[in-house]
Amino acid sequence: MTTSAGTGSAGELPDYAPIPRSALGPALNEQGYYVGRVERNLYWVTDGVYQSAFLATRDGVVLFDAPPSIGHNLRRAVDEIAAAEGVSNIVTHLVYSHHHADHGGAASLFENVVRIGHEETRRLLLRDNDPARPGPDVTFADKYTLEVGGERVELSWHGSNHSPDNIYIHFPGHDTLMLIDVVNAGWVPIYNLNLSEDVQGYMQAPEIALAYPWTHFICGHLGRLATRDDVAVHQQYIADIEASAREALASVNPVPYYMRYGENFWAGVKGHLDTVTERAAAPVIAKYTGVLAAADIEAFTMTTTFAIMQSLRLDKGPSGPVHP
Repeated sequence: MTTSAGTGSAGELPDYAPIPRSALGPALNEQGYYVGRVERNLYWVTDGVYQSAFLATRDGVVLFDAPPSIGHNLRRAVDEIAAAEGVSNIVTHLVYSHHHADHGGAASLFENVVRIGHEETRRLLLRDNDPARPGPDVTFADKYTLEVGGERVELSWHGSNHSPDNIYIHFPGHDTLMLIDVVNAGWVPIYNLNLSEDVQGYMQAPEIALAYPWTHFICGHLGRLATRDDVAVHQQYIADIEASAREALASVNPVPYYMRYGENFWAGVKGHLDTVTERAAAPVIAKYTGVLAAADIEAFTMTTTFAIMQSLRLDKGPSGPVHP
């Protein structure tokens, strides 16, 4: 990666490695969205950055997430498919994958629907009091089977990961799994493991996902569906960061940083942990540039490395030697 000093104009912005063609999805239409069939009557919608899905049943449409960046194009996508397939375009149900506004902030566009989500999703949405995201009417703790128009969807919570309430949405009749904000198909996670709240839960989520039977994976971001190979590459990327972070934690001597800064303890902490992070992230960035899109955007792998390194210290332990 080459960079230029300053941020005064677009000409001074950094250059990055070309995006692997395999990371890109289908072209968007004039309205700025793409809608395609996943399998049978299950469809997905993307604006190239966010994803949603819907099931067109004989008794109405079930919508899964409502990202505001897609917004009213969700309605257009449903209408397009309903007209082409000769089915109802009435949205009867809306399922929240989790409470975050970037995936549910257009939920209020759909009125008179049954909203479904995890019990923690309801608690968080009521707490946040965002009129764009009405709380779910139907909640569950661990598992819920949604049956509409002869179709079945299995909703499951396997513990916190990206967020405390992020669920696994399995379509057994459509060979598909939907899990949002963990794997990005063909791309690295953005800052801090996709801004995840539970590092260990996030790291374990792909293994849980792969335990389900599926061929198609709706991951919530970017322009294409994911495959089992995409999940495996993501797992290896995270495993490489973990291994590199362990090595750097063991090999970087913290003493010089604390000696240098004396009573400014936080400066010593910064110097030490920044060095550990940089040493751990560098080989991973080099390995995955050209393999996963945006691997060379250093802030992404650096912040993910920092989060994993801190989780190794604080969640897995030990955080450091015990004073004699």
